[in-house]
Amino acid sequence: MKKYILSIITLVLAVTTLSAQDKVNTATADTIPALTKKELRKQKVARRNFHYNILGGPSYTPDFGVLIGGSALMTFRMNPGDTTQLRSVVPMAIAFMFNGGVNLFSKPQLFFKGDRFRIFGKFSYKNTEENFYGIGYRTNKDYERSDTTSQYRYSGVQINPWFLFRLGNSNFFAGPQIDINYDNLTRPAKHLIDEPSYKAAGGTADGYKNFNSGVGFLMTYDSRDVPANAYKGVYLDFRGMMYAKFIGSDQTFYRLEIDYRQYKSLGKRKVLAWTAQTKNVFGDVPLTQYALTGTPFDLRGYYMGQYRDKSSHVVMAEYRQMFNTDRSTWVKRMLNHVGFVAWTGCGFMGPTPGKIEGVLPNYGVGLRIEVQPRMNVRLDLGKNTVNNQTLFYFNMTEAF
Repeated sequence: MKKYILSIITLVLAVTTLSAQDKVNTATADTIPALTKKELRKQKVARRNFHYNILGGPSYTPDFGVLIGGSALMTFRMNPGDTTQLRSVVPMAIAFMFNGGVNLFSKPQLFFKGDRFRIFGKFSYKNTEENFYGIGYRTNKDYERSDTTSQYRYSGVQINPWFLFRLGNSNFFAGPQIDINYDNLTRPAKHLIDEPSYKAAGGTADGYKNFNSGVGFLMTYDSRDVPANAYKGVYLDFRGMMYAKFIGSDQTFYRLEIDYRQYKSLGKRKVLAWTAQTKNVFGDVPLTQYALTGTPFDLRGYYMGQYRDKSSHVVMAEYRQMFNTDRSTWVKRMLNHVGFVAWTGCGFMGPTPGKIEGVLPNYGVGLRIEVQPRMNVRLDLGKNTVNNQTLFYFNMTEAF
């Protein structure tokens, strides 16, 4: 009888334990909230390898005025299974001008094999109205910009990739570079055809054309955490190019460039960036291949090509900050994707690296909108203090 009673008690305890365990499991399951459709969509997006953003509509640039433009930013990993690999970045821009013309531009950064190999480059096609201000600071400074003095019709293409191989386990990269470009200037302004440097380069009343084919070598040190928008690290680039008749170029000349950049984090998404750059050309330089001072990627505020000579140097410092909010409301979540920059800098130019004839001070402010993690759309307002002009810029990714 005792055995019978003990067996019943044991059975009841076992059933009670199992029932309690089921209740605990049920209660635990009930306390885990089901993911919302929005949260499930976020997880799906996070797992996706290919990300893109497309922006478009009416726009404005200093060089082309009002236009219809579009920009796309694509990022992806060459090996989708390797989440530690740097994301490749392909920004693209297209613009249709109201006065007729089109401008296509891309500046990709591709990372392969665990960042053992990189392909960077610049690719463009343009069929637009542009301006030539002569050569040299004194000529550029006072040259009038108008459809009768500086304007011409330009069509051209550039294919300029470079290939970087990591040296051992270091942050040094080295490799070859190719540059093929064709420039065709037509319908020069009536007073432009009498400009001395235009005539000396071979320009006529019918225009000017030139084909350039160059090869070169570059050595790079790169410790940036994210090359397209670095928070920390150093970038140092040496490159030399040779354009020669025996490789198909119309003229023989040489290009030497040095580009130094450094980035220091000053807090969460707060960065101080600075750069020093020099561009130099030597030999029988074509009219369209002089070193430019003032581009959308350095001294914003000067028209592209407004200042050109055989030697150009730039120093700049830029403070960048994104707003850090707690994301508790939709307004704060939006502000978390917005930031600003402020910069100041100076350009120097002359006929040789050691002879400076002009100084070009520059400063400006900008708005940043994060469209992907660490990938920004930038809107910049830059001041040219020499000619007392202010220019507006709209681009993908940071200036440097």
